[in-house]
Amino acid sequence: MEWHSQSVESVVETLDTDLAGLSNETVATRLQEHGPNELRKRDRVSPLVLFASQFRDALVYLLVLAALLSLAVGFLPGEDPGYVDAALIVAILLANGVFGFVQDYRAERSLEALQSLSTPTATVRRDGRTVDVPATDVVPGDLLLLEAGDAIPADARLVDVTTLETDESALTGESASVVKETAVLDEATPLAERRNLLFMNTAVVRGRGQAIVVETGMDTEVGAIATQLEAAEDRETPFQREVDSLGKRLGAGVVVLIAIIALTQLVVTQTPPTLVLLVAITLAVAAVPEGLPAVVTLTLALGSQRLLARDALVRTLPVVESLGSVDTIVTDKTGTLTESRMVVSRVLAGGVVADLSDGEVAPEETVTPRIAARDETMLTDGEGAPEHEALRALLVCGALCNNAELDGAETVRGDPTEVALLRAARDAGVEPDGERLREFPFDSERKRMTVVVGHSDGETTAYTKGAPRVVLDRCDRILLDGDVVPLTPERRDAVVATTDAFAGDALRVLGFARREGVTADASVDSADSVEHELVFLGLQGMMDPPRPEVEGAIADCRRAGIRVLMATGDNVETAKAVGRQLGFDATTAVTGADVDDATDEELTDLVESAEIFARVDPSHKVAVLQALQSTGRTVAMTGDGVNDAPALRNADVGVSMGVRGTQVAQQASDMVLRDDNFATIRDAVAEGRGIFDNIRKFVNFLLSANAGEVLVVFVGVLLGAFYFPDVFGDGAEALVLTPAMILWMNLVTDGLPALALGVDPKTADVMARPPRSRDTPVIDGRMAGSVLGTGVLMTVVGLTLFFTTLDVTDELALAQTLLFTFLVVAELTRAYLVRRHYGLTVGSNPWLLVAVLASFGLQLVVLYSPLSAVFHVVALSLPAWGSLAVAVAVFVLSSVVLSAGIDRVAPATPS
Repeated sequence: MEWHSQSVESVVETLDTDLAGLSNETVATRLQEHGPNELRKRDRVSPLVLFASQFRDALVYLLVLAALLSLAVGFLPGEDPGYVDAALIVAILLANGVFGFVQDYRAERSLEALQSLSTPTATVRRDGRTVDVPATDVVPGDLLLLEAGDAIPADARLVDVTTLETDESALTGESASVVKETAVLDEATPLAERRNLLFMNTAVVRGRGQAIVVETGMDTEVGAIATQLEAAEDRETPFQREVDSLGKRLGAGVVVLIAIIALTQLVVTQTPPTLVLLVAITLAVAAVPEGLPAVVTLTLALGSQRLLARDALVRTLPVVESLGSVDTIVTDKTGTLTESRMVVSRVLAGGVVADLSDGEVAPEETVTPRIAARDETMLTDGEGAPEHEALRALLVCGALCNNAELDGAETVRGDPTEVALLRAARDAGVEPDGERLREFPFDSERKRMTVVVGHSDGETTAYTKGAPRVVLDRCDRILLDGDVVPLTPERRDAVVATTDAFAGDALRVLGFARREGVTADASVDSADSVEHELVFLGLQGMMDPPRPEVEGAIADCRRAGIRVLMATGDNVETAKAVGRQLGFDATTAVTGADVDDATDEELTDLVESAEIFARVDPSHKVAVLQALQSTGRTVAMTGDGVNDAPALRNADVGVSMGVRGTQVAQQASDMVLRDDNFATIRDAVAEGRGIFDNIRKFVNFLLSANAGEVLVVFVGVLLGAFYFPDVFGDGAEALVLTPAMILWMNLVTDGLPALALGVDPKTADVMARPPRSRDTPVIDGRMAGSVLGTGVLMTVVGLTLFFTTLDVTDELALAQTLLFTFLVVAELTRAYLVRRHYGLTVGSNPWLLVAVLASFGLQLVVLYSPLSAVFHVVALSLPAWGSLAVAVAVFVLSSVVLSAGIDRVAPATPS
């Protein structure tokens, strides 16, 4: 229904209501018919389903298969039941599931807590009485009574307004307040210009009004956007796809290796089928990095906790890693780059233009040194700061001709522009008193407001503020150098030129004037009798100032190779002015109309060249986002309003605001900034890059270990079958390593160092290097070469030690123990080798030292405690340790040589 094009009478008739409000009985019926006035929330995922979702990837499926096969072997005829291998696999699966579940559960509950901080109410007419009801109980046909500060609970058609203005930035992206009216509008009027309608999730900033509710809940404009989001599917990050692909590749590789081994054993060596199955299980266990899912989950979870400490709430763990590949940030202006509050930043007082330091004026006795004079417009021959009394007169006028309230530093009520005037006066130590006798309110025709104030000294003064030219036309004198002098044409032209200069810098400019000696009994309807022969006091220019830390944060992002673009619903000049202050290229700005008119190729060129996008609506933001993504960019997009939700959902990383953000925006995002601060995005990107570095380290570490174990088992069984047929044809003992040994290495002796690598500190250059492409794999060619080369080295050195010992001593248990321990120690040294190219010192991560010592200590416990019987190992003598030390030294030296060779072929890049 196009409610804006209908008359009030037609709306009343259509909704079967009247201007006295609905009856309670009618409300109950309509509440049952239309449902509560709230947006439909996504079905809350039950804890059980959330826990089960942690087990959906190929690596986990492979581990489950290995556990089942391990159990199956224990029940084969003639075999002793064995549960150790399967129990260890199940334990690590459960641990990984618990880690991921706890993080996801806490993130969702944190978001729910954030969204439940406020429970809005609405003032309506019911049964002829004015009552406050929960906003969820509002129904179509209700008559809303609204005043400054009220949240608008539903879409409504205005029937009466008194200087009513609303903040619709959450819906349209326009930061300026919207003046409302009741006139019927053309059916084709765009949403942002439907001035006779009010919208859910917006707020009244000035005046009063009455409106009939026309749509509630999911039928509102906000609900329409929420409905679009429900159909969108969750995205899978490149890292998630790569981990899943890794699991599939490992599974395929295991099948091939098992086929080769089985064929060799069954055909060539006539090995019993039960032993063939045992070897198959051992290979499967060796091939799968059992600790990888848990280490990835824990690393991302710990990263998300570090981000939370910096006020960034991560809703899904994989996003933590995705932050590291962000190369473009498209940010909203209001509240993210700026402080989301109007501040008086420049004044014309006493004929002198001055900038106010930090948007604040010092107390009167120190005002002169705090204000820097500007020389672009001088109405007098004076120099320096405005004369004290002239500045005071200007601020007094702004404070008295004002309907806002300011209680303390943060508590405000009223129009943001009027709040800024109050703050400017208060910060200057100006707190005028007086009794307001009457008010001639602002409206769209008069474009000015006047109040008549009686002062304690018996004087009655009229104070006027409004559009500068309108106020100027009512003046015949001006306050200059402390004296009231005639407003000559030259002086009038100078004021107009100053007004234009202020507006050219995207300031919202108001003119101020006064008239002293007004008769206290002037008629309330005689505004014209008061608003003439005024004394012009000056101008106040206001803006939403940039956050002080944002300029540095943007500079940091650019040094890191990240483009930062601004996309705002504000006008072009405002966007350019803020952009210039923050270091954006403000020579050109692309408008929403430009986006509409551009072809796909032209839009791609625009997003690659422009940094400022103004007057853009939700569809424009999505178009800009998709154009950037089409060029291969990984885009993080910020937003707080309902209008931002589609772009947030489609971005690679959607970032919403926790303080100003709407529920729809937060639900569509991947990360919520609890402080609404752009600098937090920079910190999150740095954290994401550091986490990706750490993921590469422990993936390299774990896969190197697994490659070594797979090759040792595979080559060892083949060589043993040919060179030691008596040993390797003798049932279940005929393995170079048992599944329990491999699980112990993968979960315990490898798992602890891998976890420690996950918390390695960020390198100093983490934000000084370009971002990686979103298609750059974790396992690139260089890492693959390192993993395979290390696996070969482990196999050659380890099997040399194994078969030499077996040949000399004829003791399989001793040979297995030496090989088992060699692999443990070699893998522990590998934990430090994978860090060499990141410029990290040995002592830079004390947790890694603790993990390595703990893992080695646990290995000693296995060798010299009753656990040796579980793992079928023997205690090593000093000569055996000597042989082991030589083997480890050979491995380390060979690894360094291998690394140098790989460096020559493919130079190391930490990213």
